[in-house]
Order: sequence, then structure tokens, then C-alpha cells
Amino acid sequence: MRGKPDSLPPMFFAISVEDRIRRDHPLRPIKRMVDEALSKMGGAFDAAYSDNGRPSVPPEWLLKALLLQCLYSVRGETQLIERIDTDLLFRWFLGMDPAEPVFDQTVFTHNRPRLEANGIVALFFDGVVRRAINAGLCGDEHFSVDGTLIESHASIKSFKHKDGSDDTRSGGAPGGGTSGGFKSRNAEVDFHGQKRSNATHVSTTDPEALLYKKGDGQAARLYHTGHALTENRHGLVMSVTVSASTGDAEPAAALEMVDAVRRNLGVGVKTLGSDKGYDSGPYMMELEERGVDPHTAMRSGVVGGAKSTSRRLCKNRPAIGARERMAERIGSEGYRISQRCRKKIEEAFGWIKTVAGLARTRLVGRWKILRQMQLAAAAYNLVRIRKLAA
Repeated sequence: MRGKPDSLPPMFFAISVEDRIRRDHPLRPIKRMVDEALSKMGGAFDAAYSDNGRPSVPPEWLLKALLLQCLYSVRGETQLIERIDTDLLFRWFLGMDPAEPVFDQTVFTHNRPRLEANGIVALFFDGVVRRAINAGLCGDEHFSVDGTLIESHASIKSFKHKDGSDDTRSGGAPGGGTSGGFKSRNAEVDFHGQKRSNATHVSTTDPEALLYKKGDGQAARLYHTGHALTENRHGLVMSVTVSASTGDAEPAAALEMVDAVRRNLGVGVKTLGSDKGYDSGPYMMELEERGVDPHTAMRSGVVGGAKSTSRRLCKNRPAIGARERMAERIGSEGYRISQRCRKKIEEAFGWIKTVAGLARTRLVGRWKILRQMQLAAAAYNLVRIRKLAA
């Protein structure tokens, strides 16, 4: 017998959201881990909000919503709010009643400075990492470090001369406009023959982004650089940071993250694997002073530099000595294992940039990008912990 749709839908519903989510859904263990981590942050949440005034949107909802954005590749906060409004799975994860009206997307904008001032996102990320440590899923001696480029939200057309002069040309009219007084919202711009560099130009949309190119023959774009430190056993992310896209940013970020995992997590670092971008004598000296053996891939050529003068060699002798000691480690079994394990960090970067959407950031401001990367790394760790603990 053919079933027919009801022309008049019922006025009231009585449903259990818990029954609508299948028992083996992958979000169930992740939700338990997230709720446990958030339950330990009550003091931080109380300090971030006043005792007076109207009740705010619970900060737990904000963090959970941003995690869903990473886990489900939601491209923006407007679409995220729409998903929460219409998707029972999202409401169940947040703990919202099905009939409760959803909050506005501007709540994220208003609360970001508050969460940043109280270090809420960083506390949550550290809580996820501590859970992995307590579960015995993290190595406590051998680690890897690397960096990746994060494209800025700004357009290359926003990269203009610092003195305010408009040196772009488009359509034959100064200032990128067209004849007749009409100014296009997105005018065509011809950069041919113009010299543009970070020394003379800056983005009007994202002043912290720098013009950078990955290699010869590659297009130069506005980038930030994201860095991560992972443990070698399962490739879990232990620390992240974001810096300017300069040629020497990676060694400085690596030292910052080594200090962070020791200070915040009480984890000692014995070896640190890295690629040739970290082949720097001063960097290796800093690691050795911290009791860390660098396992760095080295560039070919003379350790001290083929064109170094005797005076320069004498001045840089400590740094050269650190590179010479690194060259001696290359033949060891520990170095070979470290170089194999450090490739696991690329899995984390691949997930963070494709699934979590950090190939190109949606935010302007390096501190916002750092919190976005911490949430993406926390989401990656939660997915990995669920699989490893299964």
C-alpha cells in the first residue's frame, strides 16, 4: 500500500535527541573527552565573565562549536550557525535543546578578545594534550618539529606601498579604477614591471601577513607560518605557534615550543627531529644548552661554509662546532629513526590544512590564527586519541 505524506504536520513533537544519534557514532567518544576537559575549566570560565549582567552564551558552546567547524570542514561561522540551527547532531554535541533558538554568529567575534585575555583556548588545548599523556599515548623523549605556510585572508591587491601612494594600474586609470569616474569593487590590477617587497609594501587588510613564495617558479602570496611540535610515537601535536613568514622563523619557533611543552606540560625533550630548514649552528647550540640532541637534516657542503674566511670561522667556531656534532649524529640509528618518525608531522599538517580549513585562514590577526590553529590541533588530537584508544 502506498504511503502518503501528511498534508498537515503535527504541531508538537516529543523526541529524544540522544536516541537519534547512533551508539557507535564517532562523535560520542569525542564528546565525552571534550566534556571532561571543559569540566576542569570552570575556574577559568568564571574568571572570564562578570557576576553581574545578562547571562551570556555559554563559553562551552563556543568552544564546542569551533571544534565542530574543524571536524566537519565548515567553511565559515555563518554556515556553522546554520548547521547548528538545523542539524540535531550539532545540537546534541553542544548540549542544546532542539527547540532552543540558536545564537548569532557575531557572538564569536564579541567573545574572542575575552577568551584570548583569559587564555581559554590554550587551556583547552593543553587539557587535550594532558589527556593523551595520562593515557600513555604520548612519547616523553623523542619529538619532531616543522612549519607550514598558512595563506592570509587578504588579497594580493591589498599589498600596497607603505607611503600611501597607489602605484597599481588598471584599465588605464590611476588608482585601479576606470574612466568615467566609476570605481570597481574588485578592479583588475596589472603588477607587471613593479617591484613589490615586504620592505616597501604592506597589506592594508592584514598588515601582519608577509609576501612569501615557496620556491623558484612559485607565485608569491601573503602568508603566515604555522609551526607544530609532535611526539614521535603516534604523531600527536604537543604544541603549536604562529609567526611571520620569514626565512629564519622556524628555528626560533622550535625553541619556543620546546620551552612551552616543558613549562606547561612538564614534558622533557631528549631529541628533536627536523628538516634542512633548521640547519643552523646557533639553533643547535640553543637546543644543546637545553639538554636536547638535535636530529636535523643537514645541507650538503662544508660544515663551516665553503667561502668562510679564517676570521669568520674563528668568530663562529661555537656554532660550527654544534653543526659538526650534528654531522657526527647522522650515522647513528637514533638519527635515522628520528628522521623517519618526523614525517608523521606532515599527517597533522595535512589534516589541519584540509579538514580543519587552515590552508587559508578565515581570520585577520596573528593571535586569532594561533587560537584557530590550537583548536584545529586539539580536534586532530581528539580524532587520533579516539582511534588509538579504540
